[in-house]
Amino acid sequence: MRVAFAGTPDFAAVALAAIAQAGYPIALVLTQPDRPAGRGLKLQPSPVKTLALKHGWPLAQPRGLRLDGRWAEDAAAARDALLTARPDVMVVAAYGLILPRWVLDLPRLGCLNIHASLLPRWRGAAPIQRAIEAGDAETGITLMQMDEGLDTGDIVAMQALPIGAHESAGQLHDRLAALGAQLVVQALQAAEAGPLPRRPQPAQGVTYAHKIDKAEAVLDWRQPAAVLARRVRAFDPTPGAVTVLDGAPLKVWRAQAEASPAASPTAPGTVVAVDDHGIRVQTGDGVLMLTEVQRAGGRRLPVRDFLRGAPLRAGVRLGEGA
Repeated sequence: MRVAFAGTPDFAAVALAAIAQAGYPIALVLTQPDRPAGRGLKLQPSPVKTLALKHGWPLAQPRGLRLDGRWAEDAAAARDALLTARPDVMVVAAYGLILPRWVLDLPRLGCLNIHASLLPRWRGAAPIQRAIEAGDAETGITLMQMDEGLDTGDIVAMQALPIGAHESAGQLHDRLAALGAQLVVQALQAAEAGPLPRRPQPAQGVTYAHKIDKAEAVLDWRQPAAVLARRVRAFDPTPGAVTVLDGAPLKVWRAQAEASPAASPTAPGTVVAVDDHGIRVQTGDGVLMLTEVQRAGGRRLPVRDFLRGAPLRAGVRLGEGA
């Protein structure tokens, strides 16, 4: 079975590597164009492109796939590449471009998408972060037969994973990437024997995982401590939760909520206690204990190490002077 693959970040690269390791010929790889990154903003290849170049797989990086759109020339070249590749199936994982009907119809077995949620919950761009932010107890992987909607296709396979109480988005991402790779290889093996089972997504329980905006990373100390603790986890490693200390940004990488026995008259954002275990900050409901932080230009540090270079006392207000 010849496999075409469309994906861009590390999540997708894990699946692509597993498909190749299982012995399936990679007929063509589609990935996003190189993007500027790093301090020098030099163009950087995606993890999927890096893997494709390493193995010498055919590669295309169209800026768009609509034959009548702005990037029609790119789309036509991608169509020619796919026709030459003659894939039996296309596997899609976090590609970043919407697939038009001509792409969906080209492979004999259509296009299989690896989505990091239990659909129809958390359709969209940021399902891992939104699941943690919402306080979900579990998430998982859905393999979907793609249609022209936004993550609306029939379910081919699904497996749940519990979300750890202190798990970050980065940690959950890695577990889900491994699970997605495992499930898609199993689906490809099953597809060799006959049609894959399909069932429509439930009409109830639809939610959307909108793309993370950097403005969301700013901690609003008026919110409850439990909400802020989940946001810190959801935004690790990117974009990173942030507040302001002495007029400069302070990233908060690890934190835990502590309940208060009664409502506090202390203003939200006020540091109420400091020791080597953490910086305790009053919130709109409860106290958030910061245990790992980072100044601009510095490294992520446990609070005990951070305090050696930046002494902090109770009464200081975080979030002021931005």
